[in-house]
Amino acid sequence: MKPMSDSIRLRDAVPGDSPAIIRLITAAFLEYPGCVMDVEREEAGLLAPARSHTRFWVLEDQGRVVGCTACRVFPDSAGEKVLEVKKVYLAVSRRGKGLGRKLIEYPEAYAAELGILRLICWSDTRFEAAHRAYEAVGYVRTGETRALHDLSRSVEYGFKKIRGQQPKP
Repeated sequence: MKPMSDSIRLRDAVPGDSPAIIRLITAAFLEYPGCVMDVEREEAGLLAPARSHTRFWVLEDQGRVVGCTACRVFPDSAGEKVLEVKKVYLAVSRRGKGLGRKLIEYPEAYAAELGILRLICWSDTRFEAAHRAYEAVGYVRTGETRALHDLSRSVEYGFKKIRGQQPKP
């Protein structure tokens, strides 16, 4: 994988990354009142991230995991492949440097490799900075929401993007 800078690179997650990924996401959850991380009951996929997603990548700086992004590829009701961007998290100390944008765009590049045009993502209604980041790279809100019925009482907004298509103003 090509490094993003001298010390920062994005690479496929390996089993040993699980504790660092869990710490990263737990720290992000702590930024929002009411967000709870319960790995065993709600995020067991983080114990084997590469097996629980189509692809799962970590962003590391000098060997330390400082971000992650993942995706899931699935067929829609018409049988067309869709790529869902998932698990986009970045350490507070790395925000504001364009790395969050790269974490969103990397699964898009993977979609391009696979010839997938339709991308979706869901984002907790509390994660307003994430919504702005998705919108900045061309995702639009679908108007859909979904309640996860989890310990955090999460409700998420739906976002979509068609690769190669500019969003309407």
